[in-house]
Amino acid sequence: MTSRTPGTGVGPLLRGWREQRRISQLELALRADSSARHISFVETGRSRPSEAMVLRLSEHLDVPVRERNTLLLAAGYAPRFTETAMDDPSMAMVREGLERLLRGYEPYPALVVDGTYTLVAANRGLALIMEGVPEHLLAPPVNAMRVMLHPEGAAPRIRNFRQWRGHLLHQMERQIALARSDELRELYEEVAAYPPPEGVDDRADGAADAEEAAAFALGNFALPLRIEHGNQTLTFLSSISTFNTPMDVTVAELAIETFLPADPATAKYLMSAVG
Repeated sequence: MTSRTPGTGVGPLLRGWREQRRISQLELALRADSSARHISFVETGRSRPSEAMVLRLSEHLDVPVRERNTLLLAAGYAPRFTETAMDDPSMAMVREGLERLLRGYEPYPALVVDGTYTLVAANRGLALIMEGVPEHLLAPPVNAMRVMLHPEGAAPRIRNFRQWRGHLLHQMERQIALARSDELRELYEEVAAYPPPEGVDDRADGAADAEEAAAFALGNFALPLRIEHGNQTLTFLSSISTFNTPMDVTVAELAIETFLPADPATAKYLMSAVG
């Protein structure tokens, strides 16, 4: 996954991250146990930061692991963080742990995606959400955003599509701001341009209002996904988890999304349909 960078050299790169985080030089200096003068010298190229300083500033600026390697290279140091393929033998315990987690969450849907929402793994519960999606969207590599938002994908079965689409696009916008990824930006532009599934914009205002009210009838805990399966409307709350303090780029970009039944009817249906 490539990245956008606001300039060359470690100084402009660090300044770009600091400005994006809306942190002053003084505040960053206090966090990193340095001085505003030194931060200024680093950003303008008058001072070359040590490897330890690059890593410390990266941590306090919440720079993604992949971009920390970019900063190290720009400062003249070797990358610190590896990028290991998921099928590498050294990743066996990570794969096993993820598969165990996904199986343990059944019959509820759960999946793992990478930094561009490419599907890495999923459990049987996700089949209910993926049902009816055409083969051209399920051919590897499967992209979760395309599956959910494409008018031939799951989109026609999502009862609160406009709300859910807005949620997914906003999620991608946050990721783009964090990771500065060209691939992620291109994916965003693609899925944002998809037309709504047939019939979504033709619903009567009353029907749309009723669905909007139902979407928030859970006490405003979170926006639910309301999706049809057969004659049943399933309602889920979703959560996303990541690894704590990852030291590998691949692991750092993995995200585990789980879908929790938001009502007893959905839970009962899943127990019957998935087992």
